[in-house]
Amino acid sequence: MPGSRQVIVIGAGISGLCCAYRLGQLGAEVTLLESSDRPGGLISTIRKEGFLFESGPQSFQTTDLILSLIRELGIEADLQRADPRAARYILLHGKLQKIPTSPQAMLTSSLLGVGSRWRILSEPFRTTFPPAGEESVAKFARRKFGDEILEYLVAPFVSGVYAGDPEKLSLKAAFPSLDEWEREYGSVLRGAKKSRKTPGTAPASLCSFRQGVARLPNAIAEKLAGRVQTRTSAKSLNRLGPDGGELFELHTGRPGELATMQASAIVLATPAYVSAQLIAPISEQLGHTLSGIAYAPVAVVASGYYRQQAGEPMEGFGFLVPAKEKRQSLGTVWNSSLFPGRAPEGAVTVTSFTGGATNPEIVSEPEDQIAKIIQSENEHILKIVGSPSISAVWKYPRALPQYNLGHGHIVETIRDAERQLPGIFFAGNYLEGPAIGKCLENGLQTAEAVKNYLETKT
Repeated sequence: MPGSRQVIVIGAGISGLCCAYRLGQLGAEVTLLESSDRPGGLISTIRKEGFLFESGPQSFQTTDLILSLIRELGIEADLQRADPRAARYILLHGKLQKIPTSPQAMLTSSLLGVGSRWRILSEPFRTTFPPAGEESVAKFARRKFGDEILEYLVAPFVSGVYAGDPEKLSLKAAFPSLDEWEREYGSVLRGAKKSRKTPGTAPASLCSFRQGVARLPNAIAEKLAGRVQTRTSAKSLNRLGPDGGELFELHTGRPGELATMQASAIVLATPAYVSAQLIAPISEQLGHTLSGIAYAPVAVVASGYYRQQAGEPMEGFGFLVPAKEKRQSLGTVWNSSLFPGRAPEGAVTVTSFTGGATNPEIVSEPEDQIAKIIQSENEHILKIVGSPSISAVWKYPRALPQYNLGHGHIVETIRDAERQLPGIFFAGNYLEGPAIGKCLENGLQTAEAVKNYLETKT
């Protein structure tokens, strides 16, 4: 990058890591700051007594960009792909029911009533159009498919992806493809079929690495080498220069040390509530907008059992728990079934989630109490005898941003403000989606935007 200048990226989650990595490739003098003692954000892999636990995302869906980056980083040999046929289950009246994945399976499934099955199977032959205004996921599901499908398929899926409340979640913001397909084709299933990838291209698959999901952020951090400063918090941000956009001054703190840094561009790759505090002295209104983004709390409970303890085979992806089942758990992933190396020989690893927008109070409970509640539920559902041989709990009071009604307008406001603040850029999972692939794409796109900005200053 001719005449490149200093760029500071604040926040070493996957968005910030990808942004800093690409900026380095483009020739920028980039520094990546992270307040915790490691890069990766919520992505973290822990090994305990032969078990491999993921304290955040348990896996990721491949995209062309992710696969390209994995090859670029030289870690493709470590990639693990789950069996695409791995069954997914729903808890129905206390028992696990397989989710049908084909029209034939839908016809014979006892998961849904005859009326609900007919509404799904006949949807491609009906034409509907969404309302003029913004619609919640719950209203969309009721309008298209009815209450039963909302309660036993849509709402649990929303909990699994966003830990969100379908009554508040915006369809257009959270699942834009569904909104687009109905608007364009009058049917989401017809739209999905017409929008499939070009024949011959590899379908998306569920993946991890032999060393766990953290292999990806760790590999990026290794490429950045000395450009990453951990245990370094951004304290305050000021704009310098006669026009207010030539230079930025950032005050930072780390144990026993305060420092001041200057840069021509700043990337805020921190959660919205952190970015709000940093940007408020420069734009009070933007700080207010960012602080208005809600986050859902989540607790993660990982447990290791001897295989002989479980009455259920636990073969497949795992199961989701509808709210109507009156359980505390949102769902459980059967890690050992998806990927090898998650537990010692003769043992299994399972990971459950609780909390979310519809049950935030449980995350305030002590860790041992959360573990007791979730493990008790799993023991009943999976017919497990005895306590786990090992377990771990992680609590995240603000785990996932909520793409609630009005979120699209919030993102537009942020992007408009970004254009009015030359040299300030935003990246993170509250902008384009919480999935690892979306964060990666957002980080790389932000790096390109920074490059283009710096080139205008030369």
